[in-house]
Amino acid sequence: MYTRGMNSIRATLEPNADGTLHLPLPPELRQGKLKVVATVELAEPAAKEATTLSSGDRVPDLHPDAMQPGPDFDDPLPDEFWQGEA
Repeated sequence: MYTRGMNSIRATLEPNADGTLHLPLPPELRQGKLKVVATVELAEPAAKEATTLSSGDRVPDLHPDAMQPGPDFDDPLPDEFWQGEA
């Protein structure tokens, strides 16, 4: 039975030649307008390089030379820093 509110549909779909997806709906959802939120991922990753990175993954050398340390980077920190006064 259909309940008002959010319902989840899990499906593995093959894209049409034009890149669109056809999502069969249960009869109770076939009337009126629907709001659809989709998460799309490969059902079987083609290769390790093709996997999607999450927002927390670090990517080495993504922006090389984007940040440069100042000329005093290796200088000793003042005593005030270590005493919590700086």
